[in-house]
This record gives sequence, C-alpha cells and structure tokens, in this order.
Amino acid sequence: MKKLGRGLGAILEDVEAGYLKSIPKNGIKEIPVEKIKINPYQPRKNFNEEAINELAASIKKHGLMQPVIVIEENDEFILVAGERRLRAVKSLGQKEIKAIISDISLNELREYALIENIQREDLNPIEIAASLQALIEEHGYTHEILAKNIGKSRSYITNILRLLNLPDFVKEKVAQNKISYGHAKILLGLPKEDIVKAVNNIEKNNLSVRETEKFVKNLKNPVLKKEKEENFLDESVLEIAKKFKNLGLKIELGRDYLKISYKNGQDLQNLRKLLDKLN
Repeated sequence: MKKLGRGLGAILEDVEAGYLKSIPKNGIKEIPVEKIKINPYQPRKNFNEEAINELAASIKKHGLMQPVIVIEENDEFILVAGERRLRAVKSLGQKEIKAIISDISLNELREYALIENIQREDLNPIEIAASLQALIEEHGYTHEILAKNIGKSRSYITNILRLLNLPDFVKEKVAQNKISYGHAKILLGLPKEDIVKAVNNIEKNNLSVRETEKFVKNLKNPVLKKEKEENFLDESVLEIAKKFKNLGLKIELGRDYLKISYKNGQDLQNLRKLLDKLN
C-alpha cells in the first residue's frame, strides 16, 4: 500500500486472517455500539441482508472472531473497517462490540476506507471504479500504484475506470447486477442511442457477453446491421429461445433454424418439461 505501512495496513491484514500477529498498543476493547458512527467515506452503498443475517447467526454461536477497527473522536468512535460485523452485532441486540482503536487521523480515514474496501469487500464494478477515481483525484495515486495495491493489472485499472464514462442508467444497471462488467465494457464508445438499443436487447433476450459483442459489431457495421434487419427473427421464436436459455440450455439462432444443446441429464429433463408445456 502507498501509505499504510506496517500500521493500519498490517492490522487490516491480521484481522482479515482472523487473528492478530501483534496487538496494537491500545489493545482490543469492548466499546458501546451506540457510540460508533458509520464511516462517512464508506464506498459500499449496498449490503446483502441475507449475508448479514448469516454472519449474525455465526456471531451468536461462536462470538465475534474479528474485531472492528475504529478511530476515537470526542468520546465517540468512527468506523474504519467492519460495517457488516457491526450491523450483524446490532441485529443481535448486543450493546458492545470488540474493537481495535486506531490512531490514524480523520483526514486519512477516507483513503484507508477506499483501499480497505477495494481489497476486502465484494464491491460492484461501479463502486470500485468510483473508489479508484477518488484515490487518484484526492490522494495522488497512479494507475501503476493502484494496480499493485489491489493485485490487479494496470490495464484492469484503466478499463474499469472507463466505466465511469457510461451513461448513468447503464452504471445503475451494472451496480444492480442487471448487466455484467463484461457487458458494460462492450458498450464503451458507442453513441447513446446504440447503448440504449444494446442494453434493451441484453435484458430482453438475456444475451451473453459473446452475443452482445456480435450485436454491437452489427450496430457498428451498417452492412451487417442491414443484413441483420433483413434476417429479423419472428418474436415467437425469440420468446421460445429465451425460455430455453432461462433453463440454462445453449441456444443458437439462425434465419431458419433454432439449435438446442444440453450438457447433462438435468438439462434434458428441463427441456422435456418445457416441451410438454408448449404442446
């Protein structure tokens, strides 16, 4: 990491591993949960309630194995790391939680929160891109340093940052996992009207990334686009193909054919059920 050194960075690593190699000078303390304020710089916006409930059940049975990390300010505490753990403990009605009190400054909190979340949380691609951009603009990180800090290639940093150039409605769909990072990368550089067409087609026909690449290629090539329009498939055929795809079957469509592939007995059983419904 660029600035974390052996201090907070090491603590975060130890906590992630489930134990502490060296206890901070303030040690681990039990502090009131009501005195902990959520980190205002937390890049994560969405939390999986089911996962938090599962974590709460584990804490209830085994206790909290990994302390949260906080900084102290005016007889209160600001959370640095461990919001899911804090939410789980609160859901159990517990009044106190194990915590490591760090001596970092409030000014450093945003930087640490961004790096900690990028490395340790399952952020969606848009949240990651926004966090990386904040580190570049506010803390002077380069693409190369960011790549080393999060264990990714420099091209990954460059590509994921480009997602921020997409229209807001596309970024929202990526954040909500309605379209994937792979789909979003293909849309980069397209005119907005073509992006709208592509997104509608991805959602309507449940296109894979490869199928989306072909669709976008047709949009970019007027000759192929015209040919595609001339070979437009009947809506009823597309509807049938969509049902097969939803069963996990591989579908290949052409102007006058629909090819279905199945991998195993379960796929075949699903296919039979659907054919029975169509009869």
